[in-house]
Amino acid sequence: MMPFPGGIDANANATLLFSLAAAVIYAFSLGMPPRLSQSAARTLAVAMLAVLVVQQGGPWLLVAALGASAVGDAFLSRDGEKAFLGGTASFLAAHGLYVVLFLRAGGGLGLLSAEPWRAAIVLAMIVSALAMLFALWRRIGPALRLPIGIHAAALLGMGIAALTLNSVGVVGGVVLLILSDGLHAVEKFLLPAISPHRIWVRHAVWALYYVGQLAITLGFLLG
Repeated sequence: MMPFPGGIDANANATLLFSLAAAVIYAFSLGMPPRLSQSAARTLAVAMLAVLVVQQGGPWLLVAALGASAVGDAFLSRDGEKAFLGGTASFLAAHGLYVVLFLRAGGGLGLLSAEPWRAAIVLAMIVSALAMLFALWRRIGPALRLPIGIHAAALLGMGIAALTLNSVGVVGGVVLLILSDGLHAVEKFLLPAISPHRIWVRHAVWALYYVGQLAITLGFLLG
């Protein structure tokens, strides 16, 4: 069963499979030295989700958020502080676009106080974000503290905005993105350079991130 009308050769289904294939190829390349083909696979995995949204006439804000995420992926597929800052800026833009998208599509911030479980999740997100920043603060240089702090605030805003929606798929996807980002920070700044855990953490970061983007995309297109 394909998620969209038509068989495997229908444009939407073919685009989705192309995205999945690129994500799997990138996953198998993790741990190898950075190469252009690796960067292309990572970038295409999410870029093709943006193409899928265009094909299905989905929200333009979702197209823009996925596009900005794909640019961030292109940056983060390379090594170095400049690439990291470029990726951080791109994902900051993506998170901002997601915030606007979720608030426009959701039931309003009043839901957070009207339904206690939503408020409880918001509180858990705030506590988790502060704990992560506390753990990172002494490990990162002064030049990175402001961009990482802004990035954490944007992630928190995206999580809060997502909780105004009634889509399990979209909310679950956002939670996966937040978990992926937290694991990425642990891998980059907290794990020792020779830690044997780096390989599985990198795979987990990618899996959580891609499945999160996929869940958000399908949540809007199929929900």
